[in-house]
Amino acid sequence: MSSAAIDRSPTPRRFDSSLPPIVAGDLEVRLARDEADLDAAQALRYRVFYEEMAAKPTPEMEAQRRDLDDFDALCDHLLVVDRRRTGAASIVGTYRLIRRSAAAAYGRFYSSAEYDISRLENWPGEVLEVGRSCVDASARNGATMNMLWRGIATYISHFDIEMLFGCASLPGNDPKRLALPLSYLYQKHLAPPELRARALPERYVDMNLLPAGNYDAKLAERMVPPLIKGYLRLGGFVGDGAVIDTQFNTIDVCVVVKTDLVTEKYFRHYERAQRDAE
Repeated sequence: MSSAAIDRSPTPRRFDSSLPPIVAGDLEVRLARDEADLDAAQALRYRVFYEEMAAKPTPEMEAQRRDLDDFDALCDHLLVVDRRRTGAASIVGTYRLIRRSAAAAYGRFYSSAEYDISRLENWPGEVLEVGRSCVDASARNGATMNMLWRGIATYISHFDIEMLFGCASLPGNDPKRLALPLSYLYQKHLAPPELRARALPERYVDMNLLPAGNYDAKLAERMVPPLIKGYLRLGGFVGDGAVIDTQFNTIDVCVVVKTDLVTEKYFRHYERAQRDAE
């Protein structure tokens, strides 16, 4: 569906309360329940993306100091809540979750602006697009990340998700400076053809920049951002081609994970990460 055919009139916001919250110590992970939760998530996203990472806000975003778009009204927002804090400051982590029904209501998935995701859209089972993941600087530790992943795992089980995907970012927009991790991701973690999204022709950036075996693979792996490493540990793959995102000053790759590959051994990794952080 073309963007011109989509009705952009105000849409009532939806909040799904069917997912049970998870509590571990002082942290809780749950879905946004009301406008205040959504506003806190958007404020957190603005602080991380625009104030800390120097993305370029629209005039509306800058005036409101909120990261927002039309997708927010239709999708679910996973939140990590620090129960020692009060009000909006208690929201220390967030993830935006877009199921097929939300994408249909909007007219497309978010990733389709960068990638041909037709193979993923046509998957017969339920699919989930993930994005806008961020954690407050004061809460960037194994415990918070573990809660985010536990929330994703619970969501996958609750809604019978068979596959998740989304755009994940590497900082900076110069492919040559990111040749090591991009080449590593393409050569070691390229998705099989049936799951392989491909960057749109007008946005396609070659990831396979360095000859295999002619660079330090260990260094390349260390340069992969933690979030992308998390997807890879869950059995994930990347699509063909990167995309430069000038607004966020990043280079994006499309990540896809079949949830039947999400085995207990991967989640034990995050359990260990939480214990190490405590």
